[in-house]
Amino acid sequence: MAKSRLELHEILCEILGSRNVYFQPPETVKMKYDAIVYSLSDIDIKHANDKKYMNAKRYSVTAISKNPDSPLQDALLTLPYCEFDRFYPSDNLNHWVFTVYF
Repeated sequence: MAKSRLELHEILCEILGSRNVYFQPPETVKMKYDAIVYSLSDIDIKHANDKKYMNAKRYSVTAISKNPDSPLQDALLTLPYCEFDRFYPSDNLNHWVFTVYF
């Protein structure tokens, strides 16, 4: 399962249909919406026989849209190992937060 972050980035760009995908953007970046923002949130490591045998990076992925009925959330849920975490509105934008293992 250990794939590169850049592979995930390209998949998210395909889902969004644009390059408005941002990895840990600084506050100075002016984002264009609809957008996806993601960041590494954990690395899940499995052990057996005192050795690591598997690791999976966990990302927090947030889809942001002006449209409250955006198809983004359904598109993101098609990713393997993707779970919906929460929804919240902020600054007249809708935010759907997912956990993705990649």
